[in-house]
Amino acid sequence: MRQGETFAATGLDSALFLVGRNSRGQWVAQDQRGARGGLFVSRSEAFKFARRENGNRPELVVDVPGAFELAFAGNVFGAPVTALAA
Repeated sequence: MRQGETFAATGLDSALFLVGRNSRGQWVAQDQRGARGGLFVSRSEAFKFARRENGNRPELVVDVPGAFELAFAGNVFGAPVTALAA
């Protein structure tokens, strides 16, 4: 999975978890929507969390290459969010 791609399957997008390391070397696990996730001491702990949160579906846990930062802004990949005019 590359940055900017989304998992397109009916009802499964919240079950897809991404696991990788941030720029500080910490392990990150986060769902595709950016609603659930956290920092972990090891890759195995990050995977355990992801599997516990997605109903023990290891096929829906994806390794992310490069730096992967934890962000709860609703968009895991950091695409620009346009502001609504007041």
